[in-house]
Amino acid sequence: MLKKFYTIPIFIPELACPFQCVFCDQKKISGYNNSPSGNEVNRIIESYLNSFTNKDAVINIGFFGGNFTGIPVDEQEKYLKIAYSYLKKGDVHGIRLSTRPDYISPDIVDLLKNYSVSIVELGAQSFDEDVLMKSGRGHKVADIINASELIKNADIKLGLQMMIGLPGDSLKKSLFTANEIIRLGADNTRVYPTLVIKGTKLEQLYQEGKYTPLSLSDAVEWTKILISLFTKNGIDIIRVGLHPSEGLLNGHELAAGPFHVSFKELVLTDLWKDLIIEQLNENKNDILIKVAPEQLNHAVGYKSSNKKMLEMKFQKVKFITNQSLKDYEFDVIYS
Repeated sequence: MLKKFYTIPIFIPELACPFQCVFCDQKKISGYNNSPSGNEVNRIIESYLNSFTNKDAVINIGFFGGNFTGIPVDEQEKYLKIAYSYLKKGDVHGIRLSTRPDYISPDIVDLLKNYSVSIVELGAQSFDEDVLMKSGRGHKVADIINASELIKNADIKLGLQMMIGLPGDSLKKSLFTANEIIRLGADNTRVYPTLVIKGTKLEQLYQEGKYTPLSLSDAVEWTKILISLFTKNGIDIIRVGLHPSEGLLNGHELAAGPFHVSFKELVLTDLWKDLIIEQLNENKNDILIKVAPEQLNHAVGYKSSNKKMLEMKFQKVKFITNQSLKDYEFDVIYS
């Protein structure tokens, strides 16, 4: 039986980012405006712990939303001490955080090791210098590589996040970024399509006709290709698409871009459609497809679109699960 994983999110928005990326308004994206006090962090953690019903789950505390390792060291320690206290008691199993590549140093890594931080996620976004420059990232590709190597050498798990459709980006550049993430030995990744958030520099560029976001269909196609590449190379994909805040859901914060509340489902539906079509024998009447349990909904498709596609070709279509299958393995039986 697969273990359940929970992450208790502690959002620390815009505390220390020295640059304003063209796409970024962390407060709008995360839905959080203020940094939590120590007491608030304790309350958040206790609330989540009390809500978890699976007592055998693997639980992490995660510091997200800003540039964690760029805030004053005493502030970092304040948060890390709280998380570490729950780790020592055995209430949680790990501590993770996200930060900028140019705010990782040997001293910072030593601090994180001291508090048993298990995973550091870097907002790499792209390994193309031109894309980084046009996006206002304020760091170079070398910063991502140096930070990644420091983290890996300290035996801390490495996450490298990437964005597609940034200014100056292309599918070729995004594929290069993905291959660099693989080459650097990342343990996991997140893939985000670029959205135009109101009030950002990117919205100004969009309104001036200097930036065109990816269409939803292109974002799905690019992401599908990237997921296949990461899966083939054993990289854990822990998120596809932004977790939508209320502002994104109601449209108040979104100016343009490939936002869909079920973006990941659209991507995996399209991926499964390609896999199934490759194996079709349309000279048969009935088709039975066996998939891994966690892939059943994706194989059937968003709003059953893949099943409906097959029902146009076969008299009877059925999907079932098989525990011996994993990832995108599947069996097709015709009759």
